[in-house]
Amino acid sequence: MSSPSIEESSPRVMERKGGQMNGVHGIHTQQDFDPSAAPPFRIAEIRAAIPDHCWVKNPWRSMSYVFTDFLVVFVLVAAALYFNNWHFWPLYWVGQGTMFWALFVLGHDCGHGSFSDNLTLNSVVGHILHSSILVPYHGWRISHRTHHQNHGNVEKDESWVPLPEKIYKNLETGTRILRFTLPFPLFAYPIYLWYRTPGKKGSHFNPYSELFAPNEKKFVMTSTACWMVVASFLVYLCFLIGPLQMLKLYGVPHLIFIVWLDCVTYLQHHGYEQKLPWYRSKEWSYLRGALTTVDRDYGLFNKIHHDAGTHVMHHIFPQIPHYHLVEATEAAKAVLGKYYREPKKSGPIPFYLLNTLLRSFKEDHFVSDTGDIVYYQTDKDLYKFYKTTKSA
Repeated sequence: MSSPSIEESSPRVMERKGGQMNGVHGIHTQQDFDPSAAPPFRIAEIRAAIPDHCWVKNPWRSMSYVFTDFLVVFVLVAAALYFNNWHFWPLYWVGQGTMFWALFVLGHDCGHGSFSDNLTLNSVVGHILHSSILVPYHGWRISHRTHHQNHGNVEKDESWVPLPEKIYKNLETGTRILRFTLPFPLFAYPIYLWYRTPGKKGSHFNPYSELFAPNEKKFVMTSTACWMVVASFLVYLCFLIGPLQMLKLYGVPHLIFIVWLDCVTYLQHHGYEQKLPWYRSKEWSYLRGALTTVDRDYGLFNKIHHDAGTHVMHHIFPQIPHYHLVEATEAAKAVLGKYYREPKKSGPIPFYLLNTLLRSFKEDHFVSDTGDIVYYQTDKDLYKFYKTTKSA
């Protein structure tokens, strides 16, 4: 295959052709396989390849994960209070922050209905799990549903959606730097819950937000009330045992949980070595959007956070319980072919993903305002800023 000309390598021409753009803005290569091409298979074919038992939701098994995770949380608290020294606290913060993230994943399953077929059980357990880590269950559940219904759609997606060039260029320079310079983006989740992202309005706590339909207001009010109860209880504990102790027991682990959440959810949709497409209008479909998601290997954390890195199959069939996702993925590979991208194998600790994050935040800044198949482009000025900062 001959190299593309300068004209053919321009972002808009590449977007129109569905070509691949890799590396810094202006440096592109085409691959033999075009991930933006409409897949030659249908969702029904993927479904047929998955064993029947993978669709079964076992509420007892689901609850066992809840009990186990909460048990670990309380054991870690007891250990921290017992040892109470600065050699143990960092270990506690990492461990407890990871367990908060594991609780979030189980609540996430409740929101999808993959926890059980019992809507009441899902709602009650989901509220307990998410409220305990200051997440408004229904507010998040509804916006996350929007994300799954529109994954990969530049105009309608909800989670880590790329900014169109016009909106991006209107951001202040300081905002761009904060948004794309680690570690700042990894603390974005609370801001997203309160204010969403640039170009979108609403709050996950406000029942009158445009995020929600009129018949969903009561659900949002319930979740916001639960959030306020837990927040008030945490304030009470600050008075009871002191703000510094609460910072050590809850505050720092909560920050680490936020980093886990932002890191994992970002990498589920960004940072693959080959640029992956985003869609608009008639080019988007549910299946094409789902096939742009990415699986990741988190080493020893895979089972701790309930296989949250197995994401492609979760986006195609969110009703599959997390404990069947790996098997379902293996069964579906024969159908997916090149549309499934094998994750890079990790050691016990997934340090390799730090380079993936750094590269993506340096290069993936905005998409074109036009075109139905678009790829991330790089802000050359921001990229130069990163290079200058690194060499300084």
